[in-house]
Amino acid sequence: MTVPASWWHRWRGLPVLLQDAAGAAGLLAVSLVPGMAGVGADLPEFPDRPLDARGWALVAALCAPLVLRRRWPAACALLTAAGFGLYQCLGYAHSAATLAFPFALYALGAHQRRRRWALPALLTGGYVALVVALHRMGSGQTIIQYTEFYAVLAAFWGAGRWMRRQRAAAEQHRRDSMALAVAAERAVIARELHDVVTHHVTAMVLQADAAGLVLTSDPGVAGAGVAAVSSTGREALGELRHLLRVLDADDLGDHPVVGRIADLVERTRTLGQPVDWREEGEAGHAGGGVGLTVYRVVQESLTNAVKHAPGRPTLVRVAHSEHAVEVEVHTEGSSAVSGGPARAGRGLAGLRERVSVFGGSFEAGPTPAGGFLTRASIPVGVAG
Repeated sequence: MTVPASWWHRWRGLPVLLQDAAGAAGLLAVSLVPGMAGVGADLPEFPDRPLDARGWALVAALCAPLVLRRRWPAACALLTAAGFGLYQCLGYAHSAATLAFPFALYALGAHQRRRRWALPALLTGGYVALVVALHRMGSGQTIIQYTEFYAVLAAFWGAGRWMRRQRAAAEQHRRDSMALAVAAERAVIARELHDVVTHHVTAMVLQADAAGLVLTSDPGVAGAGVAAVSSTGREALGELRHLLRVLDADDLGDHPVVGRIADLVERTRTLGQPVDWREEGEAGHAGGGVGLTVYRVVQESLTNAVKHAPGRPTLVRVAHSEHAVEVEVHTEGSSAVSGGPARAGRGLAGLRERVSVFGGSFEAGPTPAGGFLTRASIPVGVAG
């Protein structure tokens, strides 16, 4: 069974109406308490007229529109204004029900979305007309006293406007915070995609090129190269699937772990890049994304070495200590390719951001001997 949208909106609005109805009932109950005599507004200060049936009807008419104060604030303000003016003109005794008009003005400032200035202007004109009528009926109030009462009413409306601005500012702050969070997540995803795609696609291109060169002379070697391309492609698909699982489960985890660096080094060697792999110390639990960051530092560094300094000896060193993981990737010599290994792209900038999240240090640049060195120190036990 499908519930109509209009029913759903009415159902969502029901709690607000019930809350406002409770407030209106509370004000009406206070107005009926005998001991509350003297509470309320007596604008003209006519001799008090005892409440009769019409007076009690006006008391109820003043309180009832408060049920609408948040859903239809304009209607609430107009109805209470009419009841307030009639109550004052008839000269009934003080009643707490007359406080409904200031409450309605507060709701008008806080909740009215359209004609925010037109309605206050209309109510101001109605107040001026009321003052003129009361003066002609013999009210002894001075213009200063009427102005003071108008200032009190305007203060209620102004307080509502201020509260509306406060709510709007809080909502804008919430939206800005959400936008920043989304932007940060997008940056993380962009770095992940860059690391995965750049490394594996580079390896696949080089393997395919090598297989093509030896296809006619040595089919066996070419077959091994094609198999390497297939293996690297599967590796890329596996990491992309993991990235999609991360997006679904909202869990970055610690994958790939530091222990897979040896496999990464071995794959790089199959591309013809001589890589020396050294691991020092005992690898502990590098949670909170530290292991993933270490892997990405090595992965990006080896990718740059293969692209910009192919065939040059490369040293990968990962040192584990109690407080940090140190990573160094050093490629000797220089490449004839334009830009050389010292060219910094998005990958290195992304690595610097990754490491900074953990309060670590990162540097990458040419060495005096003409090589290229990437060095990172990542504290252990710091949540990213």
